[in-house]
Parts: sequence; structure tokens; C-alpha cells
Amino acid sequence: MEEINKKKLPSHIAIIMDGNGRWAKKKNLSRISGHIKGVDAVREVVTSCCELGIRVLTLYAFSMENWQRPKEEVAALMGLLKEYLLKEAEEMVKNNIRLSAIGRLEDLSADVRATLDEAMRKTENCDGMVLNLALSYGGRSEILHAVHGIISDLRKGRVKEEEIDLSSFPQYLWTRELPDPDLLIRTSGESRISNFLLYQIAYTELYLTETLWPDFNRTELLKAIAEYESRERRFGLTSEQINGI
Repeated sequence: MEEINKKKLPSHIAIIMDGNGRWAKKKNLSRISGHIKGVDAVREVVTSCCELGIRVLTLYAFSMENWQRPKEEVAALMGLLKEYLLKEAEEMVKNNIRLSAIGRLEDLSADVRATLDEAMRKTENCDGMVLNLALSYGGRSEILHAVHGIISDLRKGRVKEEEIDLSSFPQYLWTRELPDPDLLIRTSGESRISNFLLYQIAYTELYLTETLWPDFNRTELLKAIAEYESRERRFGLTSEQINGI
């Protein structure tokens, strides 16, 4: 905490939570056990971000590609998601956390979708941190969805072609109500974006750690934030321009 400057905190942190399966394998446990332990890491990181004053936390909870995993694992992941939402909704209200979700939510089963909708309804008046879950999410699918939205609005006369620019396009994305991430954390030592927030992370700072997600905790989060704060974010400008030299 001594290294953290509260005035330089990232407003929006996004995390690719990777390594549950490898964590379990190292301990000769089932992959499901790794996912269960990963939920504990989610709780700790959500609590820590809320206490620090992070405005938005986006967690890559389930990708569109994850549907291709073994049916037993998918069912277990959906069960863990439902259990988490049922258990944590009241805690979110208590901590003034608003739950939101992005992705092809229509892909979720009826019971999981209903649980998600109810948790979002319970927290809709919270105005503290936003916990944003990416579920059945894919960055390419999101961009394609945005293109379809633009085509529909053009056909209906809601927008003119010349009005579609870099300032209006983000309004067609699933993240339209959220700022772009300042910091993207990926655990487990992998160096891929994995189809996550492809449009939004154009100028996001990337932090890659060897730590497997079940072992990612408050200390690991603070390390990532300290590293972020040590960087100079130039957005295409020179250091001299940034510093007014």
C-alpha cells in the first residue's frame, strides 16, 4: 500500500482470470476444484478494488469459446456463477457495488439468466464501484454486434452515415456505459488478449503475471496497480508533450 498513489489509481481495471485448471493440476485436484478456488480469488479482488476506490472492475468470467469445453465443466462453471450471484448480491448492495454484465447473455440458461437479472436489479441503485462480468463474451462478436446495430439505425434513419465516427461508435458496444480500461491484468503467464475487449483496450496498460488466478490476491493486485502507476501513459504523444516541456 505504501507504493500506491490514490490520486493515480486506474479508474477501470479489467482482468483475464486464467490458470484455474493448471492450479488444480499442480495439486492433483480436479479442474472443478480449481474453479471453486478461483471464486475465492474473485471475492478478494472485488473487495480489494472496492476498498481502494476503483470505479469499474471487469472480469472475463466466461468466453464464447468456453462453451466448447466438456459439458461437465461448463455445467460446473454455470453452477458456480449462479451460486456466486445468489450469495454475493446482498453483499454488493451492502458495499454499494452495482453489478452489470456484457456478452451474449441470451446464451445463458434460463435459470442462470434469471439469477443474473435479479442480482443486477437488486444492485441497480448502487452508485459505488461497478462490477462488470463478461459472460459468453467475445470481442469480435461485440464489434460485429455493433456493426449490425449501426446498419439497423442507418436503415431506420436514426443516424446518418457521416455521424458514425470514433466518438459515436463506442455507443454501439456492450460497454457503452463504461470507460475504457486503464489496466488489463492477465494471470497465469499467458501473453494473449484472448478476444477480450478488443476495441476498448487500444491504449490500455497490460500487466502479465505468472501467478495463477486462484493464487491472485490483494497483494498481487497492489503489485499490478503499483506497476501501472509507475508507467507514463502517452496516448501517442511524446514525454515532452505530456510533461509540458
